[in-house]
Amino acid sequence: MTRSRVLLALFALAAAGDLLALASGFPAGHLVAKPLLMPLLAAWAALRGAPRLLVVALLCGWGGDVLLLSDADPAFLAGMASFAAGHVCYLTLFARTGRPRAHAALLAPCYAVALVATVALLWSDLPAGLRVPVAVYSTLLTAMAYGASARLGPVAGVGGALFLLSDTLIATGVAEWPQPPRPDLWIMLTYIAAQFLLARGATIHRNAEGGRERERTTSGVPC
Repeated sequence: MTRSRVLLALFALAAAGDLLALASGFPAGHLVAKPLLMPLLAAWAALRGAPRLLVVALLCGWGGDVLLLSDADPAFLAGMASFAAGHVCYLTLFARTGRPRAHAALLAPCYAVALVATVALLWSDLPAGLRVPVAVYSTLLTAMAYGASARLGPVAGVGGALFLLSDTLIATGVAEWPQPPRPDLWIMLTYIAAQFLLARGATIHRNAEGGRERERTTSGVPC
């Protein structure tokens, strides 16, 4: 078994352990498993030849994961800032990756409407000190989700959409909206899937671009 497969298996094991801990109401298991997720995924992505910005984005996610283990307001804001830095890394990566796909123009108004509607609906229910930070963060998150689909394709696009869903669940919890049973389980399930699909989509695109570049190079060499 290759090192990348070992790391992927360890990531899957940590993810399963974290979700099982949340489903069974075992907080100690969540405290142990959650901080392992993004370092394992980042190491797997690095071995798969992922762009450096992707690895940094995943490690920013790790910073946010650790900070959000605390319920204190300063930790929440610092965690949001860490995730925001990760979204900036993703956006920079997407901007350097090819051209927008054909469906990009159709997706843009959909994501814009989703952003405006979500912020408008949450605004009055959020604590006053979190309204502007949440609005700024939501803008970065929505831009990242749109860019993932517009630039990298369906795998990363689904990842971006799931990230948007996961953080929307967090925001509705902060706003004290009604929540599904075991909301932390759904938040982590969508978040883990989101980060994996973003990493997978970026590596697929990177490898595809490398293959096309090799084909162009080979075709240009005289027989």
